Amino acid sequence: MTSIGGAEMVDWNLAVATATRLVRPGPEISREEARAVVAELRRHAKASEEHVRSFTRMIPEGHEPEDTPVLVVDRAGWIRANVAGFRELLRPLLGKMQERRGSGPGGAVLGAVGGKVTGVELGMLLSFLASRVLGQYETFAPATRELPASAKGGGRLLLVAPNIVHVERELDVDPHDFRLWVALHEETHRTQFTGVPWLRDHLQGEIQSFLDETDVDPMTVLERLREAAQSFSGSSRPEGEQGEDDGGRSLVEIVQTPAQREILSRLTAVMSLLEGHADFVMDGVGPEVVGSVAEIREKFQQRRARGASRLDLALRKLLGLDAKLRQYRDGEKFVRAVVDEVGMDGFNRVWTSPNTLPTKAEIAKPADWVARVHRKADS
Repeated sequence: MTSIGGAEMVDWNLAVATATRLVRPGPEISREEARAVVAELRRHAKASEEHVRSFTRMIPEGHEPEDTPVLVVDRAGWIRANVAGFRELLRPLLGKMQERRGSGPGGAVLGAVGGKVTGVELGMLLSFLASRVLGQYETFAPATRELPASAKGGGRLLLVAPNIVHVERELDVDPHDFRLWVALHEETHRTQFTGVPWLRDHLQGEIQSFLDETDVDPMTVLERLREAAQSFSGSSRPEGEQGEDDGGRSLVEIVQTPAQREILSRLTAVMSLLEGHADFVMDGVGPEVVGSVAEIREKFQQRRARGASRLDLALRKLLGLDAKLRQYRDGEKFVRAVVDEVGMDGFNRVWTSPNTLPTKAEIAKPADWVARVHRKADS
C-alpha cells in the first residue's frame, strides 16, 4: 500500500493469510446446525430493528434511515472485513509516511523490517481478536465483492456466528435468547450511526485528527514503543509503586503525543457513550423479548471480568481491551443516570450535535452533562 525506504509498510494479504492460519478453530458443529444458527441470527437481526427503534426513540416515525447490510460471518470473514477496514482508515497516515520517507537511520530500520514482518504481526493480533468478537458495526467499511457495505460510504453489521455459539455454550445459557441478546446490542450500534447522520463523519474526523498528529519519524516511534514495553513489563517503576492509571495504560495509550491524548480523551468519551448505550438498550429491551436476560447478563459480566487465562488478561491489558471493558461499565452508568434524571427523550439530546456529546469527565459525572445540556438549553 505504501512504503518507507522502498520497503512495503504492510503486506495486507499476508496479514489475512497469517490471521486465518493462526486463528483457533470454532466450536464443533454440524453443517445443518451451522445453517440453522446463521438463519436464526439473520432473523434476530431483523427483529432487533423494531425492538431497538421502539425503545430508543432515536428514529422519528415514518423516517427510514440509510440501509446497511447485516452479514453473518465466520472468523475468517471477520478477519477479512477488519483488514479492509484498517486499510481504509490508515490510508491517510500511510500516505503521510510515504511523503516523509527518507534515507535516515530510522527509515532504514523500518525498511529492513519490511511489510512482511508487519503483515505477520498484524495477522497475529487479528488471530487473537477473531475468536473473541461476537459482533461489530463497521462504521468505515469499504464495500468488497465478498463483503457488501452501505452505498453511502460504508457501514455494515457483522455477527460472528462461531464465537456466539462458543460463548453461549461456555456460559450454558439458552442459545436462542443469547443470540437475540447479542443482536440487540449490535443493532443498537447500527441505529446510532444510521439515526444520527453527523456521527460517522464526526468520529472519522476525530480519528483522522489523531492519525494526523502521529509523529512519523521512525526513531521517535521506536522510542515510544520501547517506553510502552517498559511500562507493560513494569520495569519503569519499582514493584508496588505503579498506580492504577499507569499500570492500566495500554500500548495504544502510551505511543502518543500530548495532542493525541486530548483527542483520545474525546474519543474515549464517545466510545463510552456508544458502548454504554448499547448495553443499556440491550438490557432494557431484554425483559420483554429475552426471557433469560438476567441470567445471561450475570454470566456474561463474570466472563468479561475474569478473562480466559493469565495470557488473555495480559494481552487484554496490552491491547487496551481492559479500557474497552471500562467503557461498557462507565458508559452504561452514564446513560442509566441520565435517563433516570430526564427520561429517554431528554437523554436523546445527546445526539443533537458534537457539542452535546458528553466529555470524559461528564461520563463519570452525568449530572454535569445534564446541567450543561439541559439547564442551559431550558433557561
